[in-house]
Amino acid sequence: MDAVYTHGHHESVLRSHRWRTADNSAGYLLPHLRPGMTLLDVGSGPGTITADLAARVARVTASEVTVDALELARAEVETRGAANVDFAVADVHDLDLPDGSFDVVHAHQVLQHVGDPVRALREMRRVTRPGGIVAARDSDYGAFAWHPALPALEDWMALYQKLARGNGGEPDAGRRLLSWARAAGFEQVTATSSTWCFATPEDRAWWGGMWAERILSSAMADQALATGAATAGDLRRISEGWLEWAEAGDGWISILHGEILCRP
Repeated sequence: MDAVYTHGHHESVLRSHRWRTADNSAGYLLPHLRPGMTLLDVGSGPGTITADLAARVARVTASEVTVDALELARAEVETRGAANVDFAVADVHDLDLPDGSFDVVHAHQVLQHVGDPVRALREMRRVTRPGGIVAARDSDYGAFAWHPALPALEDWMALYQKLARGNGGEPDAGRRLLSWARAAGFEQVTATSSTWCFATPEDRAWWGGMWAERILSSAMADQALATGAATAGDLRRISEGWLEWAEAGDGWISILHGEILCRP
């Protein structure tokens, strides 16, 4: 059931995660939020979505699996001056929280990284009050689409898929969310999808530059080298491929996400 977090917390990773907002990453959930609600944000990361959600509900509990990871969210929340956020170190497989504690339990880009997503959803359901909402959104790497078709990016995808599965995760989680929710016992599930798209010169420079650094410096790079999944030369070639993509005048990428809204 244990899984290793493929991305780690290098600055290049956090740069990507801090770009995320409730608007660009939780739009499917926002219409269902009300000012008096309580919300558990599972896997809060650097806290940008957490702080946004806190502005829309009465109280939020941010959770992460380690103290160090949770401190990232705490720093963002304190910078924003959000006084209605609590913090808890917790494993989504076994939440140390009472039954029916929250109106909403939310997880963004979490289930793809856990060892047992069905058990995780059952725990999320357990701590949600009757009539509440369990919400999850995860990317689906196998459904990413980009242009131009550069071999280095194909190699990046193959490497990520190999490492993520070797770490106990499921990189194509987006397409599986509905089936996982059904296996967890949810009968009322609304399944949708949405995308991030990077196509302007500014967006390409940011996304491509971020991955060009990330493939060389993040935990993913360390894992690739340690397991023999890639050489330093392979990683440099992938990094150069991302920079080539970013500089292409017709460069475009679409990042597909699956989403579920579940009623316990």
